[in-house]
Amino acid sequence: MNNGESDFIALNKKVVPDKGDRAKQNTRPLFSVVITTRNRANLLKRALNSLISQTEEDWEAIIVDDGSTDDTSSMIKPYLLSCPNMKYIRKSHSGAVHARNEGIRASVGKFVTFLDSDDEYHPDHLKSRRKHLSQNPSVMFLYGGAKILGNPYVPDKDNPAATINLKDCVIGGTFIIEREALLSLDGFRDIVLGSDADLFERVKKAGISMAEVKQPTYIYHHENPQSETNKLYLKIKNRTDRFSG
Repeated sequence: MNNGESDFIALNKKVVPDKGDRAKQNTRPLFSVVITTRNRANLLKRALNSLISQTEEDWEAIIVDDGSTDDTSSMIKPYLLSCPNMKYIRKSHSGAVHARNEGIRASVGKFVTFLDSDDEYHPDHLKSRRKHLSQNPSVMFLYGGAKILGNPYVPDKDNPAATINLKDCVIGGTFIIEREALLSLDGFRDIVLGSDADLFERVKKAGISMAEVKQPTYIYHHENPQSETNKLYLKIKNRTDRFSG
């Protein structure tokens, strides 16, 4: 799953223990939260603030900077200083899928989950998922439970010339999957549209025990017209308007 060069950045040795240190200290977190970002310093603040406000404390964060040219690296320094369970990886630009996979490889938690840099968690997001996992110990994959803000439509992966409502889609940010199971599937595949749905289908095909969560504690922000899915949606809408006009 590797692609491109990357740099692991810590401000001091106590900030981020490496995998060997974690193994020695037997402090493997329950959740590894992978956050990928590129040129979203201001939006990333909201995501990080929602993470450090979690009522659940058994987590680590892996922030993968996919070649940002804004002030992301300087903005994030106070978080690294104050949060010893955060890692920051800066890499050359290769796309969100490769960045996610790099974060997965750097994780050490029992479960891997995701937080897009323009989204946020409700304060009880991770705690509610922990409760579900503890009550259903055979489950290895959780999905669902998103609150959609903004445009509810995205391009349909099966027909990119059409759109589909997000309520009918799986949203990768809500995924919580056992790390070893995710690695066995080689993480996300780099496809043009629908990498989340592709992973979901491969999880089902592999027979990995899964469950849907209904609590809408993952806050999916789709108000930004510059988001990739909104830009694709606008292209489709404009094309449809031209033909219908």
